[in-house]
Amino acid sequence: MNIEEKYDVAVVGGGLAGLCFSVLMAKQGRSVILFEKESYPFHKVCGEYISMESWDFLRNVIGVPLDELKVQHINKLLVTAPDGNELTADLDTGGFGISRYKLDNLIKEIAVDSGVTVKEHCKADDIIFSNEVFTVKAGGETYTSKFCCGAWGKRSNIDIKKHRAFTLKKNTRLNNYVGIKYHVTGDFPADTIALHNFKNGYCGLSKIEDDLYCLCYFMKAANLERTGDAIVQAEQNVLSANPYLKNIFEYARKTDQTPVTISQVSLSRKNAIEDHMLMLGDAAGMISPLCGNGMSIAMCSAKIAATQAELFLSGQISRKEAEARYAAGRKKAFGKRIATGRLIQGLFGREAITNIFVRLMKRSKFLTKKMIALTHGESF
Repeated sequence: MNIEEKYDVAVVGGGLAGLCFSVLMAKQGRSVILFEKESYPFHKVCGEYISMESWDFLRNVIGVPLDELKVQHINKLLVTAPDGNELTADLDTGGFGISRYKLDNLIKEIAVDSGVTVKEHCKADDIIFSNEVFTVKAGGETYTSKFCCGAWGKRSNIDIKKHRAFTLKKNTRLNNYVGIKYHVTGDFPADTIALHNFKNGYCGLSKIEDDLYCLCYFMKAANLERTGDAIVQAEQNVLSANPYLKNIFEYARKTDQTPVTISQVSLSRKNAIEDHMLMLGDAAGMISPLCGNGMSIAMCSAKIAATQAELFLSGQISRKEAEARYAAGRKKAFGKRIATGRLIQGLFGREAITNIFVRLMKRSKFLTKKMIALTHGESF
Protein backbone atom coordinates (compact mmCIF):
# COMPACT_ATOMS: atom_id res chain seq x y z
CA MET A 1 0.00 0.00 0.00
CA ASN A 2 1.14 3.53 -0.72
CA ILE A 3 1.12 6.41 1.77
CA GLU A 4 -2.46 7.09 2.80
CA GLU A 5 -4.42 10.11 1.63
CA LYS A 6 -6.57 11.93 4.20
CA TYR A 7 -10.02 13.44 3.67
CA ASP A 8 -12.86 14.80 5.74
CA VAL A 9 -15.35 12.51 4.02
CA ALA A 10 -15.14 9.25 2.07
CA VAL A 11 -18.06 7.97 0.00
CA VAL A 12 -18.14 4.44 -1.36
CA GLY A 13 -20.50 4.22 -4.32
CA GLY A 14 -21.15 6.79 -7.02
CA GLY A 15 -24.85 6.46 -7.74
CA LEU A 16 -27.35 9.25 -7.07
CA ALA A 17 -27.11 9.05 -3.28
CA GLY A 18 -23.31 9.03 -3.15
CA LEU A 19 -22.91 11.73 -5.79
CA CYS A 20 -25.47 14.09 -4.22
CA PHE A 21 -24.01 13.62 -0.74
CA SER A 22 -20.53 14.34 -2.11
CA VAL A 23 -21.68 17.55 -3.81
CA LEU A 24 -23.44 18.76 -0.66
CA MET A 25 -20.36 18.15 1.51
CA ALA A 26 -17.96 19.72 -0.99
CA LYS A 27 -20.14 22.83 -1.20
CA GLN A 28 -19.69 23.17 2.56
CA GLY A 29 -15.94 23.26 2.12
CA ARG A 30 -15.18 19.67 3.08
CA SER A 31 -12.54 17.55 1.38
CA VAL A 32 -14.37 14.60 -0.19
CA ILE A 33 -13.30 11.46 -2.00
CA LEU A 34 -15.76 9.22 -3.83
CA PHE A 35 -15.08 5.69 -5.06
CA GLU A 36 -16.98 4.21 -8.01
CA LYS A 37 -16.17 0.79 -9.45
CA GLU A 38 -17.44 1.75 -12.93
CA SER A 39 -16.37 4.57 -15.26
CA TYR A 40 -18.85 7.35 -16.09
CA PRO A 41 -21.08 7.44 -18.01
CA PHE A 42 -22.54 3.97 -17.58
CA HIS A 43 -25.93 2.27 -17.60
CA LYS A 44 -27.59 0.95 -14.45
CA VAL A 45 -30.61 -1.25 -13.79
CA CYS A 46 -33.17 1.39 -12.89
CA GLY A 47 -36.69 2.42 -13.90
CA GLU A 48 -35.36 5.94 -14.63
CA TYR A 49 -38.53 7.66 -13.40
CA ILE A 50 -38.09 10.40 -10.76
CA SER A 51 -41.03 11.80 -8.82
CA MET A 52 -41.42 15.58 -8.83
CA GLU A 53 -40.56 15.80 -5.13
CA SER A 54 -36.90 15.78 -6.23
CA TRP A 55 -37.17 18.53 -8.87
CA ASP A 56 -36.22 21.54 -6.72
CA PHE A 57 -33.42 19.64 -4.98
CA LEU A 58 -31.83 18.50 -8.23
CA ARG A 59 -32.22 21.83 -10.00
CA ASN A 60 -31.64 24.39 -7.23
CA VAL A 61 -29.42 22.59 -4.71
CA ILE A 62 -27.32 20.19 -6.79
CA GLY A 63 -27.36 22.33 -9.94
CA VAL A 64 -28.66 19.94 -12.61
CA PRO A 65 -30.06 22.09 -15.49
CA LEU A 66 -33.38 20.25 -15.73
CA ASP A 67 -35.13 23.08 -17.59
CA GLU A 68 -32.46 23.13 -20.29
CA LEU A 69 -32.57 19.34 -20.62
CA LYS A 70 -36.29 19.49 -21.45
CA VAL A 71 -36.97 16.25 -19.61
CA GLN A 72 -40.17 14.34 -20.27
CA HIS A 73 -42.86 15.03 -17.65
CA ILE A 74 -45.00 12.04 -16.70
CA ASN A 75 -48.42 12.42 -15.08
CA LYS A 76 -50.34 9.23 -15.88
CA LEU A 77 -50.14 5.66 -14.63
CA LEU A 78 -51.10 2.43 -16.40
CA VAL A 79 -51.10 -0.86 -14.48
CA THR A 80 -51.94 -4.19 -16.11
CA ALA A 81 -52.53 -7.56 -14.49
CA PRO A 82 -51.17 -10.83 -15.88
CA ASP A 83 -54.63 -11.55 -17.35
CA GLY A 84 -54.53 -8.26 -19.30
CA ASN A 85 -56.96 -6.31 -17.12
CA GLU A 86 -55.84 -2.69 -16.89
CA LEU A 87 -56.02 0.22 -14.45
CA THR A 88 -55.35 3.84 -15.40
CA ALA A 89 -54.91 6.76 -13.02
CA ASP A 90 -53.63 10.30 -12.85
CA LEU A 91 -50.39 10.89 -10.94
CA ASP A 92 -51.09 14.00 -8.86
CA THR A 93 -47.43 14.51 -7.95
CA GLY A 94 -46.14 13.21 -11.26
CA GLY A 95 -42.55 12.83 -12.25
CA PHE A 96 -40.06 12.98 -15.10
CA GLY A 97 -37.87 10.60 -17.03
CA ILE A 98 -34.12 10.75 -17.56
CA SER A 99 -31.56 7.96 -17.98
CA ARG A 100 -29.04 7.20 -15.28
CA TYR A 101 -26.42 7.19 -18.04
CA LYS A 102 -27.06 10.89 -18.50
CA LEU A 103 -28.07 12.05 -15.01
CA ASP A 104 -25.31 10.36 -13.01
CA ASN A 105 -22.66 11.68 -15.37
CA LEU A 106 -24.04 15.22 -15.09
CA ILE A 107 -23.89 15.09 -11.30
CA LYS A 108 -20.41 13.55 -11.42
CA GLU A 109 -19.24 16.56 -13.42
CA ILE A 110 -20.86 18.88 -10.88
CA ALA A 111 -19.10 16.96 -8.10
CA VAL A 112 -15.70 17.33 -9.78
CA ASP A 113 -16.31 21.04 -10.39
CA SER A 114 -17.24 21.36 -6.68
CA GLY A 115 -13.90 19.87 -5.64
CA VAL A 116 -14.78 16.21 -5.05
CA THR A 117 -11.99 13.74 -5.81
CA VAL A 118 -13.79 11.11 -7.90
CA LYS A 119 -12.00 7.77 -8.21
CA GLU A 120 -13.57 6.00 -11.19
CA HIS A 121 -13.05 2.34 -12.00
CA CYS A 122 -11.89 1.98 -8.41
CA LYS A 123 -13.55 -0.72 -6.33
CA ALA A 124 -13.37 -0.47 -2.54
CA ASP A 125 -12.06 -3.73 -1.14
CA ASP A 126 -12.51 -2.95 2.53
CA ILE A 127 -13.60 -0.23 4.95
CA ILE A 128 -12.25 -0.28 8.51
CA PHE A 129 -13.26 1.96 11.40
CA SER A 130 -10.72 2.31 14.22
CA ASN A 131 -9.76 5.10 16.64
CA GLU A 132 -12.38 7.44 15.19
CA VAL A 133 -10.92 7.13 11.68
CA PHE A 134 -12.18 5.27 8.60
CA THR A 135 -9.66 3.51 6.39
CA VAL A 136 -10.75 2.68 2.85
CA LYS A 137 -8.65 0.26 0.84
CA ALA A 138 -9.24 0.61 -2.88
CA GLY A 139 -7.21 0.07 -6.03
CA GLY A 140 -4.06 -0.83 -4.11
CA GLU A 141 -4.15 2.44 -2.18
CA THR A 142 -5.17 3.43 1.34
CA TYR A 143 -7.33 6.44 2.15
CA THR A 144 -8.50 7.74 5.51
CA SER A 145 -11.39 9.99 6.49
CA LYS A 146 -13.18 11.36 9.53
CA PHE A 147 -16.58 10.44 8.15
CA CYS A 148 -17.75 7.74 5.74
CA CYS A 149 -20.94 6.87 3.87
CA GLY A 150 -21.85 3.62 2.15
CA ALA A 151 -23.76 4.29 -1.07
CA TRP A 152 -22.95 1.23 -3.12
CA GLY A 153 -26.51 0.34 -4.06
CA LYS A 154 -28.49 -2.86 -3.74
CA ARG A 155 -25.65 -5.29 -3.00
CA SER A 156 -21.85 -5.26 -2.97
CA ASN A 157 -18.77 -7.11 -1.84
CA ILE A 158 -18.69 -4.89 1.26
CA ASP A 159 -22.15 -6.16 2.27
CA ILE A 160 -20.77 -9.69 2.22
CA LYS A 161 -17.57 -8.72 4.04
CA LYS A 162 -19.52 -6.93 6.78
CA HIS A 163 -21.90 -9.92 7.13
CA ARG A 164 -24.89 -7.64 6.79
CA ALA A 165 -28.04 -9.41 7.95
CA PHE A 166 -29.92 -9.29 4.64
CA THR A 167 -27.13 -11.23 2.88
CA LEU A 168 -27.59 -14.15 5.27
CA LYS A 169 -31.33 -14.61 4.75
CA LYS A 170 -32.78 -17.55 2.86
CA ASN A 171 -34.96 -17.02 -0.20
CA THR A 172 -38.26 -15.31 0.66
CA ARG A 173 -40.83 -13.18 -1.15
CA LEU A 174 -38.58 -10.19 -0.47
CA ASN A 175 -35.24 -11.36 -1.81
CA ASN A 176 -33.39 -13.12 -4.63
CA TYR A 177 -34.72 -10.96 -7.43
CA VAL A 178 -33.06 -10.15 -10.74
CA GLY A 179 -33.40 -6.89 -12.65
CA ILE A 180 -32.97 -6.39 -16.40
CA LYS A 181 -33.09 -3.11 -18.34
CA TYR A 182 -33.15 -2.03 -21.98
CA HIS A 183 -33.63 1.23 -23.79
CA VAL A 184 -36.18 0.88 -26.57
CA THR A 185 -38.05 2.96 -29.13
CA GLY A 186 -41.68 2.57 -30.09
CA ASP A 187 -45.10 4.14 -30.28
CA PHE A 188 -45.88 4.51 -26.57
CA PRO A 189 -47.57 7.38 -24.67
CA ALA A 190 -44.81 9.73 -23.53
CA ASP A 191 -46.73 11.08 -20.51
CA THR A 192 -47.41 7.64 -18.99
CA ILE A 193 -45.47 5.29 -16.76
CA ALA A 194 -46.71 1.75 -17.35
CA LEU A 195 -46.39 -1.16 -14.94
CA HIS A 196 -47.12 -4.55 -16.48
CA ASN A 197 -47.37 -7.56 -14.15
CA PHE A 198 -46.53 -11.17 -14.89
CA LYS A 199 -45.85 -14.30 -12.87
CA ASN A 200 -43.39 -13.46 -10.08
CA GLY A 201 -42.51 -10.07 -11.50
CA TYR A 202 -43.39 -6.82 -13.21
CA CYS A 203 -42.05 -4.64 -16.00
CA GLY A 204 -41.98 -0.84 -16.14
CA LEU A 205 -41.98 1.29 -19.29
CA SER A 206 -41.54 5.08 -19.34
CA LYS A 207 -40.13 7.82 -21.55
CA ILE A 208 -36.62 9.19 -21.07
CA GLU A 209 -34.55 11.42 -23.39
CA ASP A 210 -33.88 11.25 -27.16
CA ASP A 211 -37.13 9.46 -28.10
CA LEU A 212 -36.06 6.52 -25.94
CA TYR A 213 -38.07 4.56 -23.39
CA CYS A 214 -36.72 2.72 -20.38
CA LEU A 215 -37.94 -0.87 -20.26
CA CYS A 216 -36.95 -2.40 -16.94
CA TYR A 217 -38.27 -5.55 -15.34
CA PHE A 218 -37.84 -7.09 -11.94
CA MET A 219 -38.62 -10.73 -11.20
CA LYS A 220 -37.81 -13.69 -9.00
CA ALA A 221 -34.59 -15.42 -10.04
CA ALA A 222 -36.54 -18.68 -10.44
CA ASN A 223 -38.18 -17.27 -13.60
CA LEU A 224 -34.79 -16.98 -15.25
CA GLU A 225 -33.48 -20.26 -13.87
CA ARG A 226 -36.39 -22.16 -15.46
CA THR A 227 -35.28 -20.95 -18.91
CA GLY A 228 -31.64 -21.86 -18.37
CA ASP A 229 -30.76 -18.23 -17.60
CA ALA A 230 -31.82 -17.24 -21.13
CA ILE A 231 -33.24 -13.70 -21.01
CA VAL A 232 -35.00 -13.88 -24.38
CA GLN A 233 -36.64 -17.18 -23.44
CA ALA A 234 -37.91 -15.70 -20.17
CA GLU A 235 -39.37 -12.77 -22.08
CA GLN A 236 -41.15 -15.08 -24.52
CA ASN A 237 -42.31 -17.73 -22.05
CA VAL A 238 -43.01 -15.77 -18.87
CA LEU A 239 -43.35 -12.03 -19.44
CA SER A 240 -45.28 -12.35 -22.70
CA ALA A 241 -48.09 -14.22 -20.91
CA ASN A 242 -49.29 -10.67 -20.22
CA PRO A 243 -50.75 -9.55 -23.59
CA TYR A 244 -49.46 -5.98 -23.12
CA LEU A 245 -45.91 -7.24 -22.65
CA LYS A 246 -46.28 -9.64 -25.57
CA ASN A 247 -47.12 -6.65 -27.76
CA ILE A 248 -44.19 -4.62 -26.40
CA PHE A 249 -41.63 -7.35 -26.99
CA GLU A 250 -42.97 -7.94 -30.50
CA TYR A 251 -42.98 -4.32 -31.64
CA ALA A 252 -40.53 -2.33 -29.48
CA ARG A 253 -37.15 -1.78 -31.09
CA LYS A 254 -34.21 -2.32 -28.79
CA THR A 255 -31.15 -0.10 -29.05
CA ASP A 256 -27.68 -1.56 -29.58
CA GLN A 257 -27.11 -1.29 -25.83
CA THR A 258 -26.57 -4.71 -24.24
CA PRO A 259 -29.22 -5.37 -21.57
CA VAL A 260 -28.03 -4.32 -18.12
CA THR A 261 -28.62 -6.92 -15.42
CA ILE A 262 -28.36 -7.29 -11.66
CA SER A 263 -28.95 -10.35 -9.50
CA GLN A 264 -29.45 -11.30 -5.84
CA VAL A 265 -31.50 -8.18 -5.16
CA SER A 266 -33.14 -8.06 -1.73
CA LEU A 267 -36.06 -5.97 -0.48
CA SER A 268 -35.44 -7.11 3.10
CA ARG A 269 -34.86 -4.56 5.86
CA LYS A 270 -31.34 -3.15 6.15
CA ASN A 271 -29.63 -1.12 8.85
CA ALA A 272 -29.22 2.61 8.26
CA ILE A 273 -25.88 2.48 10.13
CA GLU A 274 -23.18 -0.15 9.66
CA ASP A 275 -19.93 0.03 11.63
CA HIS A 276 -20.43 3.83 12.04
CA MET A 277 -21.01 4.35 8.31
CA LEU A 278 -24.18 6.15 7.27
CA MET A 279 -25.81 4.01 4.61
CA LEU A 280 -27.42 5.92 1.74
CA GLY A 281 -30.02 5.02 -0.86
CA ASP A 282 -30.57 1.33 -1.63
CA ALA A 283 -27.65 0.38 0.62
CA ALA A 284 -29.85 1.41 3.57
CA GLY A 285 -33.03 -0.26 2.33
CA MET A 286 -34.73 -0.54 -1.00
CA ILE A 287 -38.32 0.47 -1.67
CA SER A 288 -40.16 -1.89 -3.99
CA PRO A 289 -39.47 -0.83 -7.60
CA LEU A 290 -43.25 -1.04 -8.08
CA CYS A 291 -43.46 2.30 -6.28
CA GLY A 292 -41.15 4.08 -8.73
CA ASN A 293 -39.61 6.22 -6.01
CA GLY A 294 -36.18 4.79 -5.26
CA MET A 295 -34.21 7.64 -6.84
CA SER A 296 -36.02 10.31 -4.83
CA ILE A 297 -35.41 8.37 -1.61
CA ALA A 298 -31.72 8.06 -2.51
CA MET A 299 -31.33 11.79 -3.04
CA CYS A 300 -33.31 12.75 0.05
CA SER A 301 -31.25 10.35 2.18
CA ALA A 302 -28.14 12.14 0.92
CA LYS A 303 -29.54 15.47 2.07
CA ILE A 304 -30.44 14.12 5.53
CA ALA A 305 -26.98 12.55 5.89
CA ALA A 306 -25.15 15.69 4.76
CA THR A 307 -26.87 17.76 7.45
CA GLN A 308 -25.74 15.39 10.20
CA ALA A 309 -22.26 14.93 8.74
CA GLU A 310 -21.61 18.68 8.73
CA LEU A 311 -22.87 19.03 12.32
CA PHE A 312 -20.45 16.29 13.37
CA LEU A 313 -17.46 17.60 11.40
CA SER A 314 -17.98 21.10 12.78
CA GLY A 315 -17.99 19.73 16.35
CA GLN A 316 -21.62 20.55 17.12
CA ILE A 317 -22.73 16.96 17.76
CA SER A 318 -21.01 13.66 18.53
CA ARG A 319 -20.66 10.77 16.10
CA LYS A 320 -23.22 8.83 18.13
CA GLU A 321 -25.68 11.73 17.85
CA ALA A 322 -25.07 12.06 14.11
CA GLU A 323 -25.80 8.37 13.60
CA ALA A 324 -28.95 8.43 15.75
CA ARG A 325 -30.28 11.58 14.11
CA TYR A 326 -29.68 10.21 10.62
CA ALA A 327 -31.42 6.91 11.40
CA ALA A 328 -34.38 8.76 12.95
CA GLY A 329 -34.58 11.24 10.07
CA ARG A 330 -34.52 8.47 7.51
CA LYS A 331 -37.22 6.51 9.33
CA LYS A 332 -39.44 9.59 9.58
CA ALA A 333 -39.00 10.45 5.90
CA PHE A 334 -39.21 6.98 4.34
CA GLY A 335 -40.32 4.43 6.93
CA LYS A 336 -44.01 4.45 6.07
CA ARG A 337 -43.58 4.36 2.31
CA ILE A 338 -40.94 1.61 2.36
CA ALA A 339 -43.30 -0.45 4.54
CA THR A 340 -46.13 0.28 2.08
CA GLY A 341 -43.85 -0.82 -0.73
CA ARG A 342 -43.24 -4.16 0.99
CA LEU A 343 -47.00 -4.61 1.37
CA ILE A 344 -47.60 -3.88 -2.31
CA GLN A 345 -44.72 -6.18 -3.23
CA GLY A 346 -46.52 -9.00 -1.43
CA LEU A 347 -49.69 -8.37 -3.43
CA PHE A 348 -48.06 -8.29 -6.84
CA GLY A 349 -46.26 -11.13 -8.60
CA ARG A 350 -48.65 -13.91 -7.62
CA GLU A 351 -50.94 -14.12 -10.63
CA ALA A 352 -54.34 -14.72 -8.99
CA ILE A 353 -53.79 -12.12 -6.28
CA THR A 354 -52.47 -9.55 -8.76
CA ASN A 355 -55.47 -10.05 -11.04
CA ILE A 356 -57.86 -9.54 -8.11
CA PHE A 357 -55.96 -6.56 -6.73
CA VAL A 358 -55.93 -4.71 -10.07
CA ARG A 359 -59.70 -5.26 -10.41
CA LEU A 360 -60.23 -3.94 -6.87
CA MET A 361 -58.07 -0.87 -7.48
CA LYS A 362 -59.87 -0.23 -10.76
CA ARG A 363 -63.20 -0.02 -8.93
CA SER A 364 -61.96 2.37 -6.26
CA LYS A 365 -60.32 5.61 -7.36
CA PHE A 366 -59.96 6.57 -3.70
CA LEU A 367 -57.94 3.43 -2.89
CA THR A 368 -55.75 3.89 -5.97
CA LYS A 369 -55.06 7.52 -5.10
CA LYS A 370 -54.32 6.59 -1.49
CA MET A 371 -51.83 3.87 -2.46
CA ILE A 372 -50.02 6.24 -4.81
CA ALA A 373 -49.85 8.95 -2.12
CA LEU A 374 -48.46 6.51 0.47
CA THR A 375 -45.47 5.73 -1.75
CA HIS A 376 -44.53 9.39 -2.43
CA GLY A 377 -43.22 12.18 -0.24
CA GLU A 378 -43.10 15.95 -0.05
CA SER A 379 -40.65 18.17 -1.94
CA PHE A 380 -37.34 18.39 -0.08
